[in-house]
Amino acid sequence: MAYTKDLRKDPETLGKIEIAPEVIGVIAGLAASEVENVGAMQGGFASEMREKFGGTVNYRKGVKIELTENGILVDLYCSVLFGATIPLVAESVQSAVRDTIFSMTGLDVAEVNVHIVGVQFEKTDVMSLDDFTL
Repeated sequence: MAYTKDLRKDPETLGKIEIAPEVIGVIAGLAASEVENVGAMQGGFASEMREKFGGTVNYRKGVKIELTENGILVDLYCSVLFGATIPLVAESVQSAVRDTIFSMTGLDVAEVNVHIVGVQFEKTDVMSLDDFTL
């Protein structure tokens, strides 16, 4: 099922525009992953293994899109960086996803549900004197 907008009512247009839910999922996933303090989008086991062993990156990872009569429902599954304020990160994700989908497609989003499924710790490299040549 795709979102279809029939533009033939306006005599200036050429036809209809159809946007697949997969496209909306990619837009939502990229918008969410660009929000500050979002650690990673969480996908299923199979997609994680595919990425680790050289498969292509799935930009819809951690995103579920549902098209309803009331509008688009977006569910996002992500982890946050340790120390971040979870409600603020979740609100930022909601705003970014809603605004990006609207600006790219002109579609209104009914709901953006953010599911925080983990906390990610930043990796820091520990340096020692052995790392320097004297």
